[in-house]
Amino acid sequence: MPKILIIDDERAIRSTLKEILEFENYTVDEAEDGQKGLQHISKTKYDVVLCDIKMPGMDGIEVLERAMEMAPDTPFIMISAHGTIDTAVEATKKGAYDFLQKPPDLNRLLVSVRNALDKSKLVTETKILKKKISKTYEMVGTSEALGRVKQAIEKVAPTDARVLITGPNGSGKELVARAIHEHSNRAQGPLIEVNCAAIPSELIESELFGHEKGSFTSAVKQRIGKFEQANGGTLFLDEVGDMSLSAQAKVLRALQEHKITRVGGDKDIQVDVRVLAATNKNLLEEIEAKTFREDLYHRLGVILVHVPPLNERREDIPDLVQKFLQDIANDYGNKAKTITPDALEYLKQLDWRGNVRELRNVVERLVIMSGQEVTLEDAKAYARPAVA
Repeated sequence: MPKILIIDDERAIRSTLKEILEFENYTVDEAEDGQKGLQHISKTKYDVVLCDIKMPGMDGIEVLERAMEMAPDTPFIMISAHGTIDTAVEATKKGAYDFLQKPPDLNRLLVSVRNALDKSKLVTETKILKKKISKTYEMVGTSEALGRVKQAIEKVAPTDARVLITGPNGSGKELVARAIHEHSNRAQGPLIEVNCAAIPSELIESELFGHEKGSFTSAVKQRIGKFEQANGGTLFLDEVGDMSLSAQAKVLRALQEHKITRVGGDKDIQVDVRVLAATNKNLLEEIEAKTFREDLYHRLGVILVHVPPLNERREDIPDLVQKFLQDIANDYGNKAKTITPDALEYLKQLDWRGNVRELRNVVERLVIMSGQEVTLEDAKAYARPAVA
C-alpha cells in the first residue's frame, strides 16, 4: 500500500487527515514538527508527504528544501491556513507538487494525493525502464581491446567534441555512441539517431533538416528535422559514409555555423547539437574516390574511436554469452539457461564475421533449440547449421 507522511504541529489536523487517508487504504505516519518529519523521510521511502507550512522551529518551506536533497522524487503537498499566491508560488519553485489551504476540501485532498501517487509511480517506472535500457545497451567485456574503447569514452564523453566511431557491422558502434551521450553533460537531453544508409538519398536532407509545407510534392505539412529534434542533446549519424554529397555539404554548414535551413525554407534556425558519427567504411578511401568530403571528415573526426571486431576480443565471448542468455530469458519470461564450459570454448574458436550481433543471434538459436543446459553437442549442431 502507498505510504504517506503527515507533518503538522496540530494534533487535530494530523488525526483527521490520517483517518481520512487510512479509510482510503493508505499507510500513514505522523510527525508533529519539521525535524521529526525529516527523520522519518531519512529512514523511510514515502510515496507522498503532506506538510504544513506554518510550524514552530522549522517551517514547511525549509522542510521541503531539505527533503528535496534527501528524496528529490517524493511529491510534497503543502498545506497552510495562511495561504497566499506568493506562498504557493514559492513552494512550487522549491519542488512542491501541490498546495492546499486549511481546512482542505476532502475531495480536493484525495484527488491531489491520487495524482501525486500517479506521478510517484511514473517516476519509479521511468527509473526502472532507464536501468533496463542501460543494461540492454551495456558494453560487456574485460578484454584489453574493449578497455581501450571504454577509456576513450571516459575521456571524451564530458566534452562537447565530435566523435567519429569506426568498426565493422555488428561490432557495437551504437553502444559507444549511447555510452558517450549517457556520460556527457547532455545526458538529460535527447539522443536522436539517424541511419543514413536506410534513408533514400532524395529524402536524407528532409530527414536531417526538416522541410516546409509545400516544398515538394509530398510535403503536405511542415516537418521538424533530426537536427532540431536533437537540440540541446546529441545527434548520432550512423553509417555516415552512405550520406549523399549534397547532404554532406549541408551537414558541414550546420557543424560550422550551428545553423540549419529546412528544405524549401529560407530562415536560418540556430541549433545546439553535439554530433557523433559512425561508419563501417574507410572514409579516407571514400575521400580518394570523391564520394566523401574531406572537410566534413575532419569536422566529424575530432576524436576517432575504433571498435574492434569480435575476432580481436574473443576473451569477451563468455561474458557476452552469459549476458545474452539472461537478456533472452527476460524477453521470453523464462529462467535463464546455462551453458557448459566446453560449449563456451567451442564458441570462442568460431569465426565471428557478423561480430557481436551474430553472436547474439546464435545464442538465441541455442536457447530455442537446446534443453535447459546448452551443451557442446548443441553448440556444434546449431551454432553453424548447414544451409540447404
